[in-house]
Amino acid sequence: MVMFPAGTSHRLLGKDGKSGASWTPCLPFIASRGAEWPFVDRLFHNEGMADTWFTSDFHFGHFNIIRYCNRPFTTTEEMDACIADRMNQCIKANDTLYFLGDFCMGSVEKVAAYRKRLNCKTIHFVEGNHDKVTRKLQSAFASWSSLSEIHVGKQGIVLCHYAMRVWPHHARGAWQLYGHSHGNLPDEPLALSMDVGVDTHDFLPWRFDEVQAVMQAKAIAREQSPHASAISV
Repeated sequence: MVMFPAGTSHRLLGKDGKSGASWTPCLPFIASRGAEWPFVDRLFHNEGMADTWFTSDFHFGHFNIIRYCNRPFTTTEEMDACIADRMNQCIKANDTLYFLGDFCMGSVEKVAAYRKRLNCKTIHFVEGNHDKVTRKLQSAFASWSSLSEIHVGKQGIVLCHYAMRVWPHHARGAWQLYGHSHGNLPDEPLALSMDVGVDTHDFLPWRFDEVQAVMQAKAIAREQSPHASAISV
């Protein structure tokens, strides 16, 4: 089930990859996915680039993540407050945030409480492997999917909790943003992909232009690489 925010124009692509009808719902529109195509939602948003953010892997309330990822906190309360405060310092209420999975540990009530700590009204959720409970509160988020293709301005971006070797339109300059790895997955310097989790950015969200700067540097490296032709296949 996917929930689209009211007043936003969307275009859903069919299974053949051809563009379907677009609409602007006046009320939240709920689309049910069939068994044949259960994971992919292609949403095309036309947000302002400066108002678009990406992040992943808060793990609110998850004590063991402090040890697993060597996070500089002694308690989950300290960690939760730091992450929520840094999100709210950067992201304005009317900005758009794409969250790529692993929101929190605990009950549905905990999920609701953590969601209320974030000022951003529009959070698109791409689920991770620790979101079984959060999935029960999809209505708290602007949309919910396991894999999304979006556009910010003219830039195509594929969003997934997990890193991908290839993705739709990767040879045409589309980016792939992911989480899950907490900065531990070696970066491929010639691939237009990157980990946007909080562990890679001092517990801050990534703004679109920050991601763009990383991808521009990678694109230049690709052009200068003797393996460029193989990469673009």
